[in-house]
Amino acid sequence: MIFTTLPRPLDIEDLFPGLAAHRATATRLHPRPGRPTARHSHVGGPLLWPAGEPWPACDEEHPHSGPLLAVAQLYARDVPDLAAGPDGCDLLQVLWCPFDLHGPTGHGMHVRLRWRRSAEVREVLAPQPEPARVGFDGYVPAPCVLHPEQVTEYPYIESLTGELGERVEEWEDAQEEAAYEAEDEDGYGDGDFAPPSYQSDLSVAPGWKAGGHAAWNVTGPGSMDCHGCGHGMRLLLTVDSYEWRSDSESWRPLPTGAAGVTGVEAGAGDEANRPTGVAVGNFGKLNVFACPHDPAHPHRLSVQ
Repeated sequence: MIFTTLPRPLDIEDLFPGLAAHRATATRLHPRPGRPTARHSHVGGPLLWPAGEPWPACDEEHPHSGPLLAVAQLYARDVPDLAAGPDGCDLLQVLWCPFDLHGPTGHGMHVRLRWRRSAEVREVLAPQPEPARVGFDGYVPAPCVLHPEQVTEYPYIESLTGELGERVEEWEDAQEEAAYEAEDEDGYGDGDFAPPSYQSDLSVAPGWKAGGHAAWNVTGPGSMDCHGCGHGMRLLLTVDSYEWRSDSESWRPLPTGAAGVTGVEAGAGDEANRPTGVAVGNFGKLNVFACPHDPAHPHRLSVQ
């Protein structure tokens, strides 16, 4: 199965050539329910975890500490925008604690990243540990195979600064005003008129993705500097509760072709909007940042 994002409603660089300097690619992962194995890139499946290597446990003290929950793994061969791992590692594995009982507030997430060289794993750990209890069902991902697709992105609108940022904001305000006028005059809302929005249609893609730009819908743009070296960090992975939202329907992917992996159950309707069952944050996003100078440095999180 191939999932394709439709071309953007307009070429924003035609209107604002300065955006070309901020252009980036991201790989939308398009998870869909299936039966992945440890040799697949996936969400919610078994990890390529070596037999004999201890399975990680939550290292912060709380009443329900236990083994971490496997969330996803990404092979570099499958995900063009996956950042380079340390020391030639080609596989990123993501685990988290299924309880919001961490950090200074006692309500934060605890996410663990594990990079490894997949060719070095001979025997895979089976069965793999699972926590006996979870604090929230939204932290338990349904097993999904991935259908990676590379798209072009531009920065979140509040991240644009200077004259370029001002001009984009003015254009965005004009688009919103046109939408309101159309609603009053022509019944906008019935699909008769939907002017494209930089924020919703032309900048940051929704859904699970690797690389690209971060969305800051809840907190506004934040500074993400590496605690190890002080350099600015880059977006490594976005975990999203939804594939698209009501204001970003233009990003809704269209399925074509036949299933390419044994066991794929490709959702094509509204049920495909929440394929993993994961729910994070207020707006539904978890952004994971990594240091581009040394990927072994500790990652940072932004929950939106």
